[in-house]
Formats: sequence, C-alpha cells, structure tokens
Amino acid sequence: MAADFDPTSLQTVHLVPLTAYSPDGSLNLDLQKTHTARMYEAGIRCFLPAAGTSEFHSLSADEVVDIVAATCEATGPEAVVFAPVGLQVGHAIEIARRSLDVGATGIMFMPFSHPYMSDVGARAYYQAVMDAAPCPTLVYKKAPLPSNSLLLEMAQHPNVVGVKYAWNQMHEFRSTVAADEQGVEWLCGSAERFAPYYFLAGSHGYTTGAGNVAPHLTLAMHAAFAAGEYVEGMQYQAQLLPIEDYRAREGDSFNISMLKHAMQSLGQDFGPPRPPQRELTDAERSEIDELLKPIIAADRQIAAELAAVGLSS
Repeated sequence: MAADFDPTSLQTVHLVPLTAYSPDGSLNLDLQKTHTARMYEAGIRCFLPAAGTSEFHSLSADEVVDIVAATCEATGPEAVVFAPVGLQVGHAIEIARRSLDVGATGIMFMPFSHPYMSDVGARAYYQAVMDAAPCPTLVYKKAPLPSNSLLLEMAQHPNVVGVKYAWNQMHEFRSTVAADEQGVEWLCGSAERFAPYYFLAGSHGYTTGAGNVAPHLTLAMHAAFAAGEYVEGMQYQAQLLPIEDYRAREGDSFNISMLKHAMQSLGQDFGPPRPPQRELTDAERSEIDELLKPIIAADRQIAAELAAVGLSS
C-alpha cells in the first residue's frame, strides 16, 4: 500500500530514461545502468523507466521488468522508481507485480491506447490492477479520458499518490487541482515546455526527457521554479527549449529519435529507436548536433560549479 510513501518525493524532476539497445537490437543493460547511475549522481531522484520516451509500446513485458530492475540496481536509497503499466489488463498486472518484486517503488498507469474508451471502463481497469498489485500509484492523463472527474475520484484511492497530467488545458488543470480534497501530487507530464505554467497552476514536479542530455540544467530550472524565482527559471527553460521544440516537430514524432541521437554527443550510443519511431536523416542529425553544443556546455558549467562547492559531480 501507499501509506508509508512520502508524496513530497514527487516534487521534483521525473526522468524518463532512454532505453539503451545493443547493435543486435536487444537491451544493453550495462549501458542502461551506467546512464542511470550518472543521472542519479547528477541529482535525479525520481525515475520512470520504460515509460513513453523509453519506448514502452515497443517493449515486451520481460524487457520492461529488466529495465526497471536495472534502474533500481543503478540508483541509490533516495530514488523512487515507478514502473509503467498499460495495454491488456493481464499484461499490466504482470508488469506491476514483477516490477515490485525487483524493487520498484510503485507503478504508473500509462495513457490508454485502446479504442472505445469510457470512464466506466477506465475505472474498472485501474481498480483491477491496483487490487492485484497494491502499491504507490501514479495515473497518467494525456487525453480527454480519464476525465478530470474520474481523476478526482481516483485521488481518493489510498494507493494513488499522484497524477501525471499531460492534457495541456491549463484552466482545466487548475480547476481540478483546486477541487482535490485529498492532496495528491498533481504533476506536469509535458516536460520543460509546459512546466512553468503547471507550476503556477499547482504542480510541484514535472517529467523530463531532455534531462537525459542535460540533467543539471533541468534540475536548476526546477529549483528556480520551486523557489518562486520565475525569471531565473525561464532563463533555464530558454536554454532547454531547443531540445523540446525539436522533439515536438511533426506531432511530437521526433520525441525519442532526437534524444537517442543526442546521447551520441555524450559518447553513449543507445542505438536507434525501434519501429515505428522515425529514423533521422543526415541533415537532421547535423542540425541536432549544432543545437546541442550550447546546451551541453551550459549543463557542464552548472555541474562544474556544483562540484566546486561539493554539492554534486
């Protein structure tokens, strides 16, 4: 159950670590652990391995559990790790149970990919999985369903500790947060592009994919917003926006491909994403290389400044 879970641990940056593949297309768990450990060392404390930017929909149940296990092994005692669950209800229950067995803190319901959805069906799905795997639980909204009214109902469940909200209708978000009498964590699920506006409306944490490349920059951005220093926070956001704007091209279809190529600039070859994710052209790779240079330099500068005062590596 979630009784012993500290919800304030969600008031931070939630990294969705990229999934590393070997040349033959299998998981590269050694690189996965090395990258995850580097993220933890940089200050990331909340991990959503094998989720959307981690190619959840292209991973088998075994692969999801292996990635969750690798994340738990590579992080320290302060980390919280939420395993993604979705697709068929039996598939979700299997991943939930097995992920908890390998050390996951809890689970996160992925957005529905099923047709013919309703709140009635969504409620039954959530309940079936939570009954089978009671633990701290996040609910992810990226479409009209689940509705805000169902989210408020879910917030009353003893296992639900937060909502990852990526339906970017800010007045709806603000009104829903204001109506929540349980006090669960309402989190920005749309990364750095939308995080400032979610903060103003009641969020205290947000997800990141860009953090795979520039963890110190996004942590600095979060710290600024958490302290109410919005001018400073927006300056950090401006440095990260070239990554986010590129990922958002053509209906967010560069989301994963862009970041996987970006990792090569850091000397880490995660392999190309699996189909149906798009492949990059040579021109796109060159464009990404150029836009990354000032971002990587800024991230390294922050890291050096922190190391100089003994706060981070």
